[in-house]
Amino acid sequence: MNIIKRLVLGILLNGLALYALTQFVSGVTYTGGVKVFIIAGLIIGILNSVVKPILKLLTIPFIFLSFGIFLIVINGLMLWLMSYILHVANFRDVTLDFSSIGTLFISAIVFGLINWVEHLFFKNK
Repeated sequence: MNIIKRLVLGILLNGLALYALTQFVSGVTYTGGVKVFIIAGLIIGILNSVVKPILKLLTIPFIFLSFGIFLIVINGLMLWLMSYILHVANFRDVTLDFSSIGTLFISAIVFGLINWVEHLFFKNK
């Protein structure tokens, strides 16, 4: 698959996972309609491609000691960074907020599961 198709598919899958997240987890709110999911999908894709591998490398001991559970913390950090970037970049009428740290933790688990299922169906083809 060429790079443009993979990029667009990644943005769409991340945006779809974020939309599903807002439907399944109470306490996750958004404004901006479809635009928020496209922008946030792009941001989370960039974070997952650049920042997440570095964090995984730096936290290998924690990942091994927790049998991989620490990856939920990394997913939560990626979601928090995405939300923070949306606020700092100040896109017009675009927000994605988590009401508490508990909501962020649950969101990290749900987002990881949704992404895993999506990749089973779309990325391997």
